[in-house]
Amino acid sequence: MTSLQKKLLLALVILALASPLGIYLPEKFNAGDAWGEWSLETVKELVGFEPAGMKKNAELWQAPIPDYNLGDEKSPFTVQALSYIISGIIGLVLCMGLLYLMARFLFQKKE
Repeated sequence: MTSLQKKLLLALVILALASPLGIYLPEKFNAGDAWGEWSLETVKELVGFEPAGMKKNAELWQAPIPDYNLGDEKSPFTVQALSYIISGIIGLVLCMGLLYLMARFLFQKKE
């Protein structure tokens, strides 16, 4: 593993560990949902209408861990924070695996 790859991996792990800020900061400042993670209903409240594309595709994808939470909305912050970290690490591992497979496919050694 090169020095650049190690730095990139370290940065990604730090971001995964910092992910609970996404639930802590909106709660601390009474900001509602984390930025950009709004439901169709919340978007309608914010902008006054439901965007057609969002409404059409709202049910297309269901998150494997809804709201990044292994408990529920009333779970203690530690459970929610741990859920966010686990979600971040799962996403990191899946992205790294996909990139690895793509790199192997695209940069095959020619003999």
